[in-house]
Amino acid sequence: MTISSSPYTGARDLRAMQDLVARLWSPAARRHVGDLAWERHQHTGREPEWPTMLWRSGGRTVAWGWIELPGHLDLMVDPACPGLADEVLTWFAETAPATPTVPTVPTVPTVPGAPAVPARPVAAGPAAPSAGAGRTVMAASSEPHLLAALDRHGYRRDDTAPWFCHMARELDRLPVPRVPAGYRLRTVTSADVPARVLAHRAAFHPSRVTEESYLAVRAAWPYRPDLDWIAEAPDGSAAAFCLAWLDPSNAAAAIEPAGTAPEHRRLGLARAVCLAALHAAREAGARRAVVGPRGDDGHPVPGRLYRGLGFEPLARTDVYRREE
Repeated sequence: MTISSSPYTGARDLRAMQDLVARLWSPAARRHVGDLAWERHQHTGREPEWPTMLWRSGGRTVAWGWIELPGHLDLMVDPACPGLADEVLTWFAETAPATPTVPTVPTVPTVPGAPAVPARPVAAGPAAPSAGAGRTVMAASSEPHLLAALDRHGYRRDDTAPWFCHMARELDRLPVPRVPAGYRLRTVTSADVPARVLAHRAAFHPSRVTEESYLAVRAAWPYRPDLDWIAEAPDGSAAAFCLAWLDPSNAAAAIEPAGTAPEHRRLGLARAVCLAALHAAREAGARRAVVGPRGDDGHPVPGRLYRGLGFEPLARTDVYRREE
């Protein structure tokens, strides 16, 4: 098997990364094609912080690595080519310097209606570990070939870090969404982008999502406007939101992200707007849906919400760290 590698160059390579995600997808998978679209476009101007490499064989992607400088790696490797995990980890070590100090950990959305919390780690990871921490990687219990490679390279699970629970549910029987009097559920239009961004920034303060970046999200595959929902408040503002993504090859939807503005919390809007998006996803062809909230005791709200929506846990993702 001849394998070549090349650096990321743009949208075509993102589609190649998503193709690998879709090919390897299962309900317990760590990644969904929508995750990559959201994470690559939700912030503008961060591309210089993201060295990214793709490995190909026979015209299709068999591995990729995405570094968030100075010291965090996301990767996906086809289990049919397990040795590539070692190559990706070696590239990571050669590309990203060791991180002798702990940077500030940014916050990103993890659950509707909850305050912003650390999620995908940047540099030293989501747990703000002790000074002197080294490189970090996240891997799921559903990726044994990656766990074996991490062990070979000296990475150990960080039991002090937050972890994430991969949950799924079938979409054959969905409750009817209900909102309080004066609120209504509807899809986002181009005219709603400023209000949608304001709601996001309020729900997940501090946030780097801007109107420019949300327009980039809307232009990315596989974004669909019929899966982008808000709960509109009586004053016309966006009170809550849920963006669902459809992987058509697997008939699978993913929620990423969803949230509620602080002044509209505890009204059941998170549940309602997620159900509206899930109903729309089912109408678009999805047979199941997945979500990946925090699973640790430090942030129990996400699990309670999604279990209440009928999602069941299937796998977990942990932070693996190599001390330098």
